[in-house]
Amino acid sequence: MNVAVCIKRIPLSPGRWTLTADETAIDTSGSAMGWTLSPHEECAVEAAVQLAEGGGSVTAFSLGTPESAEQIREVMAVGVDRGVLLETDGSDWDGQATAAALASAITADDTDFDAVIVGTESADASGYQVGVRIAHALGWPIVTNVKGLSVEGGVARCERVVGSEREVYEVSLPAVIAVKDGVNIPRYPSVPGRIKARKKPLDTVTPEARPARVEKVKLALPPQETSSAQVLGTGADAAPQVVAVLKEIGVLA
Repeated sequence: MNVAVCIKRIPLSPGRWTLTADETAIDTSGSAMGWTLSPHEECAVEAAVQLAEGGGSVTAFSLGTPESAEQIREVMAVGVDRGVLLETDGSDWDGQATAAALASAITADDTDFDAVIVGTESADASGYQVGVRIAHALGWPIVTNVKGLSVEGGVARCERVVGSEREVYEVSLPAVIAVKDGVNIPRYPSVPGRIKARKKPLDTVTPEARPARVEKVKLALPPQETSSAQVLGTGADAAPQVVAVLKEIGVLA
């Protein structure tokens, strides 16, 4: 199988997120800030590599700044054969523009892809838009939130978790499949894999920037969890207070 997998470079912070002064972006200027892939996309890469192991190839597509080549090289180290960087100047691209650029690059590629695998959502934006819009642009079927995947005879068997049960969808290829974290266990890059990744082909294209149709007004951080302790008393004098608290929380009647 020839598989295309879409990945995104996202910030990795060792601590609490901070925003830029205008509250429209995550502040990535800190020296401790790193970069990584979303867990869903790590699983998407693993799924793509597994499908191509019986014969075929995997091509990684990523829209982002030149630094996104780092993440493409990382997935090359675990089995991706080649990469295509859709280079931007770092400005924000909404889900519609991102999907349109990726679909155009996939269509223009010389490889005849049997499937496109994406993460159900990215860890930074969580828009749930790109996979569906790629499928619409390509005219292919899509299954989202996939937690189990196998392909046989040109048909993909996709399992989605629903409560304690699973829904099973079978779609003929070519198709777009959006996977969730847990569909597999991503492999770690080996030293030989990293060395090979340096020599694998990485093409750079300039996508057409479409006007944004979604306006970002501002970002907001979730409330920070806090904890506190209250001194109820000391010795025997604290006993009535303890009983009162236990009654208040329903432990004692």
